[in-house]
Amino acid sequence: MEEFILLIDTEDAKGLVYNVSKVLFANNLNIEQNAEYVDKDTNKFFMRTVISGNVSRNILLKELREVLPKNAQIKLNKKAKKDVVILATKESHVLGDLLIRYIAGELNANIKAVIANHDYLQDLVEKFNIPFICISAEGLTREVHEEKMISKIQEFEPDVIVLAKYMRILTPNFVEQFPKKVLNIHHSFLPAFIGANPYKQAHERGVKIIGATAHYVTNDLDEGPIIFQDVVRVDHSYSWEDMRNAGRNVEKIVLSNAFEMLLNDRVFVHGNKTVIL
Repeated sequence: MEEFILLIDTEDAKGLVYNVSKVLFANNLNIEQNAEYVDKDTNKFFMRTVISGNVSRNILLKELREVLPKNAQIKLNKKAKKDVVILATKESHVLGDLLIRYIAGELNANIKAVIANHDYLQDLVEKFNIPFICISAEGLTREVHEEKMISKIQEFEPDVIVLAKYMRILTPNFVEQFPKKVLNIHHSFLPAFIGANPYKQAHERGVKIIGATAHYVTNDLDEGPIIFQDVVRVDHSYSWEDMRNAGRNVEKIVLSNAFEMLLNDRVFVHGNKTVIL
């Protein structure tokens, strides 16, 4: 029996859960999982429901619109693996972790390709029988290189694009091509230490914790909606290189958790925040 994930983002009102449940029952559908959240500050209601049964998409969506507030955002996604493209540069730790989890069957994904601006990671990627494509930026303007990247990515029609330590700043044009599809890992506990060399920044500031942040990419550098974060304790004895080494394990954990949330349709974007259900 097929399963679908129903996602609702709307103004809060009385009886929403009851009305949605009534529509699902009338369509002879089972509720396998359900979670909802109300943001009282903005009067917004969010609901994620896993349903099973014989779904007539057009009828179900029509009936849900009739019982939900006007302008409600409703998505009905088939519970299936999502197509993914990973972008990388030279660092291997987060990419290698994702590939191992992928081969082990832990990720609800089809990794279509890894695209990088250097060929350092080619041997690693090809060990997993995943296509590796190098699009070098050498001798190209930023705009020309990015157009080549966009064109190649679009060939795979990805649902999600993961920046696995892809060390180039994306232009607004790139972000506009893939709205709410690009996941980045930043090696600091944002909003602290935005930009380059955050471990050096953290060391100079004498912090006692360091962390990593997975977030959506927007036009504001390292300021997109945060999906997942974690930290590790450090002390005065750590050099910035020690902090970097400790932080790499956190980066792997944070990116894989955020990636899994996206693959399972658990993330709602709410302004510059996220709601995870």
